[in-house]
Amino acid sequence: MIPTWLKSIINAPKTTIVISLLLLFTAAMGSGKLYFRGDYRVFFDSDNAQMTQFETIERTFNKSDNISIVVSANGQSVFNPETLRVIEELTQSAWKTPYSSRVDSIANFQHTTAENDDLVVEDLIASESLLTPENIANIRHVALNEPQTRRSLVSTDETVAIVNITVQLPDIDKTDKVIAIKQFTQKLVEEYQTNYPNLTFYQSGQVAMNYAFIDASQNDFSTLVPAMLLVIMIFLGLLLRSFAAVVYTLIVIVGAVVATLGIAGWLGMFLSTATVNVPTMVLTIAVADCVHILAAIRHHMRSGANKSDAIRLSLQSNWLPVIITSVTTALGFLVMNSLDVPIIRDLGNLSALGVMIACVLSLTLLPALVHVLPFRPSMKSDTTGSLRFSKFADWLIAKKVLLTATSVILVIAAAFAVGQNRINDEAVKYFAKGSEFRDATDFMEQHLSGMTTVSIALDSGQSDGISSPDFLQTLDHLTIWLRSKEQVHHVTSLADTFKRLNMNLHGDDIHAYKLPDDRELAAQYLLMYEMSLPYGLDLNNQVNIDKSAVKLQLTLANQGSKELVAIEAEIRAWLDLNAANYQAQISSPSLMFAHIGEINMRSMLQSLPMALLLISGLLVFSLRSLRLGLISLVPNLVPAILGFGLWGLYSGEINLGLSVVVTLTLGIVVDDTVHFLSKYQYAKQQGQSPEGAIRYAFITVGRALLITTCVLVAGFAMLGTSAFRLNSDMGQLSALVIFIALIVDFILLPCMLLWFDKSGSHEVIESNEIITTTEPQLISKY
Repeated sequence: MIPTWLKSIINAPKTTIVISLLLLFTAAMGSGKLYFRGDYRVFFDSDNAQMTQFETIERTFNKSDNISIVVSANGQSVFNPETLRVIEELTQSAWKTPYSSRVDSIANFQHTTAENDDLVVEDLIASESLLTPENIANIRHVALNEPQTRRSLVSTDETVAIVNITVQLPDIDKTDKVIAIKQFTQKLVEEYQTNYPNLTFYQSGQVAMNYAFIDASQNDFSTLVPAMLLVIMIFLGLLLRSFAAVVYTLIVIVGAVVATLGIAGWLGMFLSTATVNVPTMVLTIAVADCVHILAAIRHHMRSGANKSDAIRLSLQSNWLPVIITSVTTALGFLVMNSLDVPIIRDLGNLSALGVMIACVLSLTLLPALVHVLPFRPSMKSDTTGSLRFSKFADWLIAKKVLLTATSVILVIAAAFAVGQNRINDEAVKYFAKGSEFRDATDFMEQHLSGMTTVSIALDSGQSDGISSPDFLQTLDHLTIWLRSKEQVHHVTSLADTFKRLNMNLHGDDIHAYKLPDDRELAAQYLLMYEMSLPYGLDLNNQVNIDKSAVKLQLTLANQGSKELVAIEAEIRAWLDLNAANYQAQISSPSLMFAHIGEINMRSMLQSLPMALLLISGLLVFSLRSLRLGLISLVPNLVPAILGFGLWGLYSGEINLGLSVVVTLTLGIVVDDTVHFLSKYQYAKQQGQSPEGAIRYAFITVGRALLITTCVLVAGFAMLGTSAFRLNSDMGQLSALVIFIALIVDFILLPCMLLWFDKSGSHEVIESNEIITTTEPQLISKY
């Protein structure tokens, strides 16, 4: 039976169309309020433990967001007059970068020397000095031997140098600023590349990564959504063989997408790297509802019913399954609220909203459009297709023992293969090889250092405490220990500065290259040095205002999350053992990303049982059968097990994007199960045995499930073509899981029904019969 509220809508199709379009237009107006944020901070809650530590370090010391211009001499030494002048000029030009607060290179490295009893602090490459062979030799010697510059500002093989630009970005709405910075440096690099073709210039650093996030998101939004629309049109046109069906479906799904984005705008939300995928999600999933409604209308019109009756019969058989599948899909998305990534929670909430809007539109606007506007489906008989599904059902029934045993073996094997996966996020590898940022960062790691950073703030607990000999000894020991780690490329440490100053103020005696052993003397050294530094090159990035704490900056090889978390644990263990008297904080954007994947996976595993309970409860309620509800758990879980098992053999790396696949696909895969079981149960209620009911379910729903699965797989596979790995991996694995779900529902689910649901009446439909009757008790829905 059709509920009263739905009948009233069907009986006034023109009114339904007008009201629906007005509501959609009102919702869509909010899309003008949307804006985009592409900085890495959108991945983290404000109270995220690593974010809290990172912000504390940034408040204590200067912010460390940077963009680096890498200068490669293409295998030649950078220590020649032309290249050194280029580095010096580029350093000066880099100061004009928007929001820049500091520029560091070998050109303006503040080299200290002694002149009698005075401390001389000057640029390593003075703009007015002549680059004679003797001067170049001295510059080379300092740059390659000074701990502050070696493998930080110049490579050990002396073929690559770097100009590092530190910027001060506001805490909110950084996107426009990031774009402005990147556009300026891009123009600068292009200008120098044109003028000096014998050199090669690259851009890397945190700001470059933020820009890469923005660029990847905008590319996905501008290419994947139109491509998805094209895929939907092609698939629907081929499978439904009706131009009108394609147009009406597009109206519904585009309306659902526009309304969802508009409501997001009204709610003050923003688009991000994750939420730009909402249109693709909604487009893909909304098609399933439309296909079930339209396929049933087409079938009934082919069977002789007029359009009005066909619409009524279609809604009568589909309104509850469509609502149940939409609710379970929305629940799967809403489970993402248990995750610790704000933009993924936004993705889940907006996708759930879009799914429910699409559900309402498919039950109201879609049938109203079909009722009022032309709809003439091809009258070609589906007997051949029905016969194929009937024969497939016969084969499955005959081979149930073999198919069940094979399925169980595959599931067990996949469960073991799941253990081959490991959580391993590496932000640099989010971007495909061949992209500007990835290639620049890989080159920089190969020739100079990685861009993975870790900040360690060590607090003495007292004003001017950093000059204490005990504190300096601890700082020096920590620095030496860190440099002994193979994966650590560079350490910026104030201990090196104190050693150099002590040497300078002892007549540049190399034997005096050690820490001062007197607190007052050390404080005087530091004061004298700071007073000699030019504006913009002070020590605020290493020392806090009251001289109670220092910051060490580590640069490491680009690490996966497992390795980076392990390094953090080693550092904390060393500090607990050797620096227990001092407070220490460790953080960085790299560490924040390293932790978030593991936190997400734990959250997902904790929330999964609740999601399963809710979805199973809905299935039991809708099917009114505890037995079928429990049986449905298997086909809802097995696709994820098989999918992650195959992924473990194929890749084995679980990144931030993949940590949401189970919750993302859980509700979607229920669609096949609900529609198959609803047709199976209907046949059982009409007196069929399990074998007859299975055959009936395949004949009536098999084609529609194939169509919806094709569209779903195509949609997520389209997402899998993204150059942004978070999206591409999520799309590929989701497409795999959804495809496996169809196979499971076509093979394992019927086998389970044959084994565990044996009660029923004598089989009425013979194996070679095709259901074509239009009597209510035997109406096929598709």
